[in-house]
Amino acid sequence: MTRLFAAMVASLFVVAGASADDSKLKVKEGDAFPDVSLKAAQVEKLPGKKAGDTVTIADLKGKNVVVFFYPKAMTPGCTVESCGFRDAAKDLPKDAVMIGASADTVVKQQEFIDKNKLPYALLADTDLALIKALGIQSGTSKVPQRVTFVINKEGKIAKIYGKVSPKDHPAEVLKYIDALK
Repeated sequence: MTRLFAAMVASLFVVAGASADDSKLKVKEGDAFPDVSLKAAQVEKLPGKKAGDTVTIADLKGKNVVVFFYPKAMTPGCTVESCGFRDAAKDLPKDAVMIGASADTVVKQQEFIDKNKLPYALLADTDLALIKALGIQSGTSKVPQRVTFVINKEGKIAKIYGKVSPKDHPAEVLKYIDALK
């Protein structure tokens, strides 16, 4: 029984420690962010978009963009991080856009938005197209790693945050984007 318990605890640490491994990323700072078209909940919150539209990073050229990936909507860590970004969103510079992203469906993303009063769009990468293009899929599971990308006005990756604390990360990103010109 003790061995089984020890094995279960050890496996939890392996899963919990599975954050972005830079050696598996398919992009680096300075690269163009992949231009993958995705559906999004609350897409009308993005400049020039209306309900039902898809979004690509090219649609947001001329803006600094924060795209934070989280494993699964409605889970504790993802809720803490998303609500932290919700609270930081009011302090974003005028030339910045915030977007959350996971492999959840648009319906699940909308439920997450409604429950937590999130003021930004949430990408629904159900086919893992963007997640795989970035190299942030968590092993063989259908969830992304918790990674944040800051994309500059030219569509290039300015900053990658691979090991983040859901609680402290939003303030860290806000500080960085405030300094980005």
